[in-house]
Amino acid sequence: MTHVDPACAMAAGDIPPDLGPRTLVAVFASPVATHLLHFATDLGYRSLLLEPDPHLVPEEPSFDSLSTVDSSVIGPDTDVVVTDHDRPELGQILLKMLETDARWIGVMGSVRHIAQHIPALRALGVAEPDIARVHRPIGLNIGSKSPAEIAISTLAGLIADRNGRPGGFAF
Repeated sequence: MTHVDPACAMAAGDIPPDLGPRTLVAVFASPVATHLLHFATDLGYRSLLLEPDPHLVPEEPSFDSLSTVDSSVIGPDTDVVVTDHDRPELGQILLKMLETDARWIGVMGSVRHIAQHIPALRALGVAEPDIARVHRPIGLNIGSKSPAEIAISTLAGLIADRNGRPGGFAF
């Protein structure tokens, strides 16, 4: 009698993955957000774009969009990725996100640059433990440069985090 490993059967496409509910909210329309939402949909996420400026929402998006933070949509199965750390609305949107039950909140940005979200949240009176809930940098350290690579790195990091793994090549 041969024992079939369920992980192998899943990888072969013989049985569907049981991913449970998961939502990805990409904040601010950007090339990274477009790739992030596309790949996230392929990974079983419900994909949403949060863009407060209706002129920046793609004309024919392949994903749903929000114009404001909606706590009825953002819950404990939601991962939030801010894809533009220079937008003037950054602090206000993060403040509203911190008031939700989002599982994970992160802001894209290089470690070589000042994290703009920290002074923005402090100016709004957000407590340090809440500011610490916002992850930066995000994604696995694979040397990403292009929007598609940044999206893949970010999603790989989120999957590792959801699975309680460190990511990278450490097992």
